[in-house]
Amino acid sequence: MGILSSIDIDFWRSLFDSPLKVIVNSLDILIVAFLIYRFIRALRGTKIMTLVQGVVLFIFVKFISDFIGFTTISYLMNQVINYGAIAAVVIFAPELRSALETFGRTPQHFLQNKEVSSDEKLVQAFVKAAKYMSPRKIGALVSIEQTQTLQEQIVTGIPLDAVVTGELLINIFIPNTPLHDGAVIIRDNKVATACSYLPLSESNKISKEFGTRHRAAIGLSEQTDALTFVVSEETGAISIAYKGNFLHGLSIQEFEQELSLILLKEQEPRQSFFQRWMGGSKK
Repeated sequence: MGILSSIDIDFWRSLFDSPLKVIVNSLDILIVAFLIYRFIRALRGTKIMTLVQGVVLFIFVKFISDFIGFTTISYLMNQVINYGAIAAVVIFAPELRSALETFGRTPQHFLQNKEVSSDEKLVQAFVKAAKYMSPRKIGALVSIEQTQTLQEQIVTGIPLDAVVTGELLINIFIPNTPLHDGAVIIRDNKVATACSYLPLSESNKISKEFGTRHRAAIGLSEQTDALTFVVSEETGAISIAYKGNFLHGLSIQEFEQELSLILLKEQEPRQSFFQRWMGGSKK
């Protein structure tokens, strides 16, 4: 029997007999859609996901075959789908078990945790790197592109195009390694380049205690809206330069707070950020 011949008009009409039925049926569809969505997410990144894509393709081919009337192709698709499902359970048993375990943990995850955004992961990576480098006095210079392009600075560095992690930043700035000198530039939540050159500030108001990294961070902040943070090689102190303002000697907690205020898009605390900096640099 083809797909079209199985369509029951009375059945579909009965779904909308009353407002209560509409609500119940809509809720039913939403629950099923949510469960399918969570199951697909649990399968994401596993080998079985390729199988799922193949099954969807076979179902699509079967639907087209039934619609056109290709009896032989439709029969073959039925056999593949029926026996393929049994074979898949045997072949992909470990992946299925892992996916079902992940799916089973969904209620806890849904009730207790919210998904970490890419901006929050970025802040966590910066904090992790600074937490390691600061007490060990490993010098670092990192600029995060905002609305104004840093292409002029990016072309001076070594392209990486890598996912931002705390471990990667730490390894880049380990002394006497090929990439430790210069600035790391972050674009679209990725490490665009390392060893990039930043413009030095020519301001006479900058204290002599600050070296080239700090002058470069301030210089870039005077010309663009990029956020730049520095870990001092001499003292291990953490500093932030942003829109011509400079905040020095931050603790890890203060550093994380300032990054969150600027980088987390769902919060809009730019005004409070400026208010905190109206008094100038912190010594």
